[in-house]
Amino acid sequence: QVQLVESGGGLVQTGGSLRLSCTASGLTFNQYTMAWFRQGPGKEREFVASHVHKDGSTYYADSVKGRFTISRDIAKNTVYLQMNNLRLEDTAVYYCNAISDYDTFWGQGTQVTVSS
Repeated sequence: QVQLVESGGGLVQTGGSLRLSCTASGLTFNQYTMAWFRQGPGKEREFVASHVHKDGSTYYADSVKGRFTISRDIAKNTVYLQMNNLRLEDTAVYYCNAISDYDTFWGQGTQVTVSS
């Protein structure tokens, strides 16, 4: 059974930082591209960042470039999202996503709230 468990969300002031973690089990971690998505209040779910398993390439939404960094620890089956200089508009539920050529899995989400 595949599980993606996110952690690290919380309440932070504008300009602050958080690091989200997503630990995967039940899948071969290095065969999956790992990504983060988010869904803000009243908004659709949107792509945030991804780490491609084949070559280590990373991709970011324009709104987070230069502020967020995605990384992967294969030994721990964990993907991270370091979020710096947080803004009010970063408030959302953040979801971890694992993607292969054959299937995709989602975590349950972790809430990030940025306050002024």
